[in-house]
Amino acid sequence: MYSMMTNPNASSITYPSQFPVDRTSLLPYYSQITENLRKRIELGELKPGDQLPGEPELCRSYQVSRTVIRQALQELTYEGLIVRRKGKGTFVAQPKISEGFIQSINGLYSDMRERGQVLTSKVLVQTLRPASIAVAGALNIPFNTPVIEIQRLRYIQNDPLVLVIGFFPVDLCSSLLQADLRFQSLYEFLEKNANLVIDHTHSMIEATSARFEEAELLQVEVGSPLLKLQAVSYLADGRPVEYYTAMHRGDRSRFEITTSRNNLVSQNPGGE
Repeated sequence: MYSMMTNPNASSITYPSQFPVDRTSLLPYYSQITENLRKRIELGELKPGDQLPGEPELCRSYQVSRTVIRQALQELTYEGLIVRRKGKGTFVAQPKISEGFIQSINGLYSDMRERGQVLTSKVLVQTLRPASIAVAGALNIPFNTPVIEIQRLRYIQNDPLVLVIGFFPVDLCSSLLQADLRFQSLYEFLEKNANLVIDHTHSMIEATSARFEEAELLQVEVGSPLLKLQAVSYLADGRPVEYYTAMHRGDRSRFEITTSRNNLVSQNPGGE
């Protein structure tokens, strides 16, 4: 028997020293091992944060070559079920957080609240600054016009999920400079304190990789996959009220997309 290595908060898990790979099956060895580990994860025998044994130990357990083990682990990595951390080992991945992409314009805070998740924010920057060319263009204001910049690191259960950098026109949103946004929705604040209601959002999403500062804040390795969302939010009269970039951890985030024959307008998963 051997005991699975686990994180400090995970329970110890014990498994037989040998998994009966069916050597007469047409199913490749790595597929059988992948399915075995996948089932253990799905059944909760292997929990988020648990560390898998190293490759040599897995080879002995399954009685296969290291090449086969690496193929199996690679499959599970592609599926997002495990993460491999250089110099540390292989761990069962934390479950991904689903975020509505089109079905809601209430923003990430309200979306998570409706799903029973507690979202908190650490405000990194909350200040005035001159609008860059990109910000000025997005907000339809002259270059160098003062805008409010707010940078927030947003957490689910104390784990960083997304870094959001937003810009807001001062003439519409001056109250944001004094707002406490750690435990409340930015959109709800704007609605209650400035009578501003977001009507629609134009969003673009792309895959990217974490640079040093993003990796440090999101607690991932440099080069880790991120989902980059850029969006402009508008009032009903067409005035832009927010331009933001949200960097979502690729290992913890996924977007749910709803399409409609009559309404294909992208909404707002992360901006508020």
